[in-house]
Amino acid sequence: MLPISKPAPASAGVTGTWRTYRPVVNLGKCIDCGLCWLYCPESVIDWEKGEKVKIDYTYCKGCGICAEVCPVKAIDMEPEEEV
Repeated sequence: MLPISKPAPASAGVTGTWRTYRPVVNLGKCIDCGLCWLYCPESVIDWEKGEKVKIDYTYCKGCGICAEVCPVKAIDMEPEEEV
């Protein structure tokens, strides 16, 4: 399954220094369901069944939708300055 859109390799859409929280995936808790990938409005989550979830922080806005939809709470939203 392919996402509807992907961030373009340009400055448009790049997250600046204003993001206050970023998603951090606990791969030990992740059940590889792909819901974070499916619901990400920025299409910055790279996921393939059986592969590790990767987040492109260059474009991630830190909205937290991925953490909200995760059924096992494997994604924590951590303050940007602590990561």
